[in-house]
Amino acid sequence: QVHLVETGGGLVQAGGSLRLSCAASGDTILPYTMAWFRQAPGKEREFVAQIIWSGDTTIYKDSVKGRFTISRDNSEQMVYLQMNNLKPEDTAIYYCAASRMWGLTSSDQFHPWGQGTQVTVSS
Repeated sequence: QVHLVETGGGLVQAGGSLRLSCAASGDTILPYTMAWFRQAPGKEREFVAQIIWSGDTTIYKDSVKGRFTISRDNSEQMVYLQMNNLKPEDTAIYYCAASRMWGLTSSDQFHPWGQGTQVTVSS
């Protein structure tokens, strides 16, 4: 079982940057697709980005393409989300999650999940 803990959230002005980290413990993350999701108040949890086990293929939500970059370091059991040019609509709790499958964007296909980290972007 993989245990995930997210850090790095905070309050930032529009146009600013944040780097989220997801630290994994327990089992190795090597066989897993790793992903970031987010959930804004009153909205459904939505897919943001995912990265394949080897790190050489990624998928992004259209609205974050060119602004967000997902990466992973399997040797360190870490997954990252670099977020640049942040917008108020990026405000949400951001979650790290794992899946044995590749290319899926539905949250019910991912398990386990971290506890989330709050990102707030002011205008």
